[in-house]
Amino acid sequence: MLQLSNNMIGIAIMSLRTGGKIATGVEPIINPHNLKIEAWYCDDMFSKDRLVLLVQDIRDFVPQGIAVNDHDVLTDPDDLIRLQDILKLDFRLIGKSVVTNHKRRVGKVTDYAVDTGTLVIQKLYVSRPMYKSINDSHISIDHSQIIEINDKKIIIKEADVKVSQAARMPAFGTS
Repeated sequence: MLQLSNNMIGIAIMSLRTGGKIATGVEPIINPHNLKIEAWYCDDMFSKDRLVLLVQDIRDFVPQGIAVNDHDVLTDPDDLIRLQDILKLDFRLIGKSVVTNHKRRVGKVTDYAVDTGTLVIQKLYVSRPMYKSINDSHISIDHSQIIEINDKKIIIKEADVKVSQAARMPAFGTS
């Protein structure tokens, strides 16, 4: 099932042991190499510290938020050795510029949709520049269209449609 990023920011982290809220998921930590959510930054309800919830510790997505076993799954970011490279990148998808492989500006990412089963970002929603937004102010980009992601922009495949001259000119009077 796809879920918009707005529903994943400020989400409650619920303990299955106590049945209550233990933290608030502030924002997902995204791996820019594969557009997979690796973890969430969380504000702990008890210590008020900024901790990290790894995706392997998530039991389920429930209507109340994210269900985990207990409070002890929340970890200090400095203790996560394998995730340090991703944490240092501090990658933010919202606001990232989107251009085509032919260097045509498409717009900026305003939202994205995540598959809750795999936690991979499947769709990017891009707002178009004002001069291009007369017909459509937002466009949707599928994960398969993305060629490259770097610090400044996301590069996508441009639709290369070549129509032959014969296909463009209808032949009248021929049977």
